[in-house]
Amino acid sequence: MKIVITGACAVSARNVLRSLKMSEKFKDATFIGWDMCSILYGVYSKDFDRLYKVPGVNDPMYREVIQSILEKEKPDAVMVLPEVEVLYWAKSPFDVPHITPPADFCELAISKRKLFNLLEGSGLIPVSVDLSREDAFDDNYKLPLVFPMWVRDASAGTASGKGSFKANNITELRAWIMINTGIDNFQISEFCPGGNYGVLCLFEHGKLLKLAIAERLEYIMAKVAVSGITGNTSKGRFLNDEHIKQQALDTIERVCKVTNSVMHGVVVVDMKADANGIAKVTEINIRYVAYNSLLASAGFNLAEYHLLTAMGRSNELTPEVEMQFPKNNLWLRDVDAIPVYIEEHSDLHIGDYVSK
Repeated sequence: MKIVITGACAVSARNVLRSLKMSEKFKDATFIGWDMCSILYGVYSKDFDRLYKVPGVNDPMYREVIQSILEKEKPDAVMVLPEVEVLYWAKSPFDVPHITPPADFCELAISKRKLFNLLEGSGLIPVSVDLSREDAFDDNYKLPLVFPMWVRDASAGTASGKGSFKANNITELRAWIMINTGIDNFQISEFCPGGNYGVLCLFEHGKLLKLAIAERLEYIMAKVAVSGITGNTSKGRFLNDEHIKQQALDTIERVCKVTNSVMHGVVVVDMKADANGIAKVTEINIRYVAYNSLLASAGFNLAEYHLLTAMGRSNELTPEVEMQFPKNNLWLRDVDAIPVYIEEHSDLHIGDYVSK
């Protein structure tokens, strides 16, 4: 069996590969990757049996190059992972087994601005507005939100906490916008001090097949980011929470309704709890999160479920939609280290030790 994973040099793709190598169904497959190869670690880590360098989806040569690889390798399925590539395949699919959300859903979800405009007044999102550079430095412009407020890059497909910052006053807000010269579109939102969640969902033709909730607790190299958020989680846990689940599914349903879409494929709804503990949607990702292999470590292999569904084998999935996670589970990630899942975590006291 031969499987292609796109965006292969990125952390998310390498975690999908790790998950599939944990799968009894796919561990012996030949894994082919392709990527623009700007992340050199992914090029030389030798994770894939073969790794192709390809142009970006906006390059006129993209389709010709991808078609030639597909004709040469003849894969049994393709797992399309980067958001811009998911959007491309949703609009202009290739004749090979794969699944992506519907094109119109992707077009709306990938844009924070479009998503927030749709959900405005629903109670599902933090109160948010766009902010231009000109307005931020105009003394006559009255900010529609009170401090503290959250500011971030509002461009489509952004990740890793790009442009994110908690501004406590106008001086900090202006300073942040001034130093982030590469960002044209900012969004300001009410600051939500509560939990930070990701709801990972797999759908097939409108049916929810699998769902898992993760809470992000700490971030890798958090001290180097002013916001404390780098986009790569170092410590987290898996939850079972009906409120968070329903907020996420309600959001997906609303986007499907307005785009006349039948949900299909993998999406991740990111959420942040407000001061009252109400989970508010911050974005919908049409891609995997970087810590996805930890689900496989916990016994919930989303990458395996995704691939089976793409190959028309969803009948092989176990019937439960959610896994019930132990209350004290914890997972840890670090630079240059294999992620670790702990089923039952307890704090160490002075003098305690752990052994192999």
